[in-house]
Amino acid sequence: MTQAEQPYQGFEQGPIRPPSESGSLLIRVTRNCPWNRCTFCGLYKGERFSRRPVAHVLRDIDTVLRAVDRQREAWESGEASGQPLADPCMAQGDWLAQHAARNWLRAGVRSVFLQDSNSLIIKPDHLTTILEHLTSAFPSIERITSYARSQTIARMAEADLARLAAAGLNRIHIGLESGCDMVLAQVRKGAGRHTHILAGCKVRAAGIELSEYYMPGLGGRALSRQHALESAETLNRINPEYIRLRTLALPDGLELAREQAAGRFTKMNDRETAEELLLFLQSLSGITSRVRSDHILNLFEEIDGTLPGDRERMLAVIRRFLTMDPAEQMLYQIGRRTGLFRRLDDRLDPGLRRQAQAFVERWRVTPGNVDAICDELIKRFI
Repeated sequence: MTQAEQPYQGFEQGPIRPPSESGSLLIRVTRNCPWNRCTFCGLYKGERFSRRPVAHVLRDIDTVLRAVDRQREAWESGEASGQPLADPCMAQGDWLAQHAARNWLRAGVRSVFLQDSNSLIIKPDHLTTILEHLTSAFPSIERITSYARSQTIARMAEADLARLAAAGLNRIHIGLESGCDMVLAQVRKGAGRHTHILAGCKVRAAGIELSEYYMPGLGGRALSRQHALESAETLNRINPEYIRLRTLALPDGLELAREQAAGRFTKMNDRETAEELLLFLQSLSGITSRVRSDHILNLFEEIDGTLPGDRERMLAVIRRFLTMDPAEQMLYQIGRRTGLFRRLDDRLDPGLRRQAQAFVERWRVTPGNVDAICDELIKRFI
C-alpha cells in the first residue's frame, strides 16, 4: 500500500516530547524512529518507522482547529467548565484531539511540537506544507519545534532548512548524546562528531534555534573523561542556544543494559557521574548557550544558567554535593530519586527531610547500596 493509499485512522499522537514542550500541541508527522539502533534507547524497539501522508497530518490540524474553536466558544459562553465537548462533526476516534485542544488552550495556543523522532526526514516540500497550514490555522503560534537526527540535517540543503525556517520551524532538538567518536560508535548512534558539528552549524546558520542533548554517563567508567571533554569541545564548535542534560539510565531490556550485565559496560554511580558533569561544564568555553537540567533523570535539577556568566553558580551545585559526607549524599540521592527533592537545599526542609529519611530506613539504604537502589527507582520514570 502506498503512502497516499493509507486510510486515515483519526488524530494521532506519539509517545514522547521534550519536557520543554509540555504546553505544546503535539502533531504527529512520522511514526517511531528511522534509525532505531541506539543501544541506550528502547522507546521504539520492535516498532516500524513510517511517514504519515501529508493529507492525514493536515486533517489532524483541521480537527484540532474545530476542537479549539468549539471549546473556546463553550468556555466563553459558560456552557462548559473545562471539560472536553463532543463535536457532532468529529469521528469517535478524534476524542484525543478534543483533549489535546483543551490542554493546548489552557497553555495559551502558542507552541507546537512535531512528532516523532525525526520529522525532518520527510520531503522539505511536504514539511513546508504542514508548517504553512499550521501557521495559517493558528496565527497565535509563536514556536514550532521538532526532533531531528544530525545525519538527516547534514544531508539537507541549506536552502531547504532556510525554507523551513521561513515557514515557521524555529527550534530543533538534536540528540547529540556525545561528541566522542568512541562513545558514539560504542552505542551505535549512527552519527559521528563531524556530522554532529556539521548539522548543528547548519541549523544555526538557517536561523533556527538549536537544542542539543548531552548524556552524562553514556561513556561508562572507561570513557567518561573522553566523553566529557570531547562532547564539550563539540558543543564549543556549535554554540547551540540550549544544552540539555539527560543522564544515562538503563531499564531492563536495553541492549546497553545487557552489555552491563555481561561486564562489557560499567555504569557509573551518581558521584562519578557528578564528577563527569563537573568536567564537562568546566570545559565549555567561548559559547553563550543556556544549560538546562530539565529532566527527572538528572541528579541536579537546579543546574540552569547561561554561559559564561552563570558557569560558577552551576559548578557550585556539583561541588557542594561532592563535598557532602556520604550519609548526606545518600539522603539527597534518595530524596531526589523519589521526587521529594528538586534542589540541594530541599534536604534542609524538616518535613521533606523526614520523608526522605523514612525511605532510607524502610529500604535499609546505606552509602554502599544507595546507587543500586537509585537505579531501580529511576526505572519508574522511563
